[in-house]
Amino acid sequence: PAVQHRTGTIGAGIRAYLASDAFLTLAPSTRSGWRRGLEDIEASYGKGRFDDLETRHIRKDLSPFDPHPANTRRKIWRSLCRWAEDAGLIREDPARGVRTRATPKTDGRIAWTRQDVAAFRKHWPHDTPQRLAFELMHRTCAAIGDACRLGEGMVKDGWLTYRRQKSGSEATCPFTVPGPDWYEADDHLAKCLSMAPRHMTFLVTAHGAPRSPKSAAQWFSRACTAAGLSDSKTAHGIRKHRAAVFKENGAAADQRMAILGHETATEAARYSKSADLRRVVTGTESSHLQNQSSHNGENVNKIRGNLG
Repeated sequence: PAVQHRTGTIGAGIRAYLASDAFLTLAPSTRSGWRRGLEDIEASYGKGRFDDLETRHIRKDLSPFDPHPANTRRKIWRSLCRWAEDAGLIREDPARGVRTRATPKTDGRIAWTRQDVAAFRKHWPHDTPQRLAFELMHRTCAAIGDACRLGEGMVKDGWLTYRRQKSGSEATCPFTVPGPDWYEADDHLAKCLSMAPRHMTFLVTAHGAPRSPKSAAQWFSRACTAAGLSDSKTAHGIRKHRAAVFKENGAAADQRMAILGHETATEAARYSKSADLRRVVTGTESSHLQNQSSHNGENVNKIRGNLG
């Protein structure tokens, strides 16, 4: 049973916030992480009066954390207090004066290399679910959480279109149509699909149930380790690898944004940061694109036959 808090306390405010549109309209992955943070705040300060909360109290709460988790927790406080101010529960937003913590510059999750792709493909045969998961993410550029929801019902006129859980933005990609040369389509996914059981979603457990995003991420990380990839290589690095490849091959920012579901050119630039600058300057090797183009028609027929 939920803890009963007295009216006007931080705990009561948190319970009301969890039921509010301000919280419920957040992306599912954000809600999951923030709920844990809110419950921790509730356990620590739930009995205190919300209107007595000051900026210095929030700063003190953040002080034990390293920069990145401190900034995440600050976001939780900011959203909670902004909502409470709008709802009339507090006179002034005390989190407004809490600044973000300086963090070391990083590129985030590390992009895969072509060598990583080759190593994973060499280790996992086409008839394994690990290979199917990789090829699905490689072809669609979907994050693993979104890849768990992809299925045949999202393919129309040869294009797979879906809405990203994290941002709510729409993404689309050539699935059974050739696509432009810079897209580097291949027949690996078609081979995987031809050997996989058919379900509502492409990625399923051994019992045929859809995979959950959290367990799928852990499962795929183990697959990467088994293939000899470093611990820094995760499913999300596939998106960054593909974004870099697209940039190397001459794809425009809006083209990359459409496939990866990015909403700003800044985000598109950040994801393609690992692009080989020499390839960007000189262009993609023509021999590779010519070979790729010659296979496109064959690949389309294979995938279309599997979905048909």
